[in-house]
This record gives sequence, structure tokens and C-alpha cells, in this order.
Amino acid sequence: MPSFSHVVIFWAKPGVPDAGERIIAGAEKYLRPIPHALSLHAGLPVPSPREVVMRDYAAALNIQFASKSEEEAYQSHPLHLEFIAHCSPLWERVVVYDFQ
Repeated sequence: MPSFSHVVIFWAKPGVPDAGERIIAGAEKYLRPIPHALSLHAGLPVPSPREVVMRDYAAALNIQFASKSEEEAYQSHPLHLEFIAHCSPLWERVVVYDFQ
């Protein structure tokens, strides 16, 4: 059972078409193959009438790990570094929520 969650929220740079879709495609290409992750879910904001639901971001990523040490290994994995190099031109802001 996963005991460590890594949630990443991406805000697109202005004028970057389809940034959210491109970030998700990058996550699928570069992050999904990393063996440290138990699960990976990447997606776009969902419309909601609820005021507490934020929709001002381009894409979000939720990765589950067995432990903090597995998440730390993921952070330095070459494919994670490739994802950052490939996709960072698409975002202007990133917020990370890590919890166990």
C-alpha cells in the first residue's frame, strides 16, 4: 500500500498552446516508465460548480510511492530529469504537495 503521495500542480506560461496536454504527454513519456512509482495519474482540471475546486491550473500530476526514499530516488532518476528539461518551457509556476 502506498504511503507517500507526490502531487504536482502546473500553471502554463501565457501564450503556450495546449500546455496542459503537452505536460501530460511528457509525464506519460518520461515519468510513467520510472520504476520507483507505484501509480501515476496526470490530468487536466475538471469543470465544477463548487467554489472550493481550483481550476486555474494547466495540469496536475499525482504519483504514489511506497516510501519517501522511493520518491527521493525518483527525483534523481534520468527520466525525471528529462521530463523537467523537456516540459519546463511549458510552465511558469509549479506547486508540489508531498504527504504521507
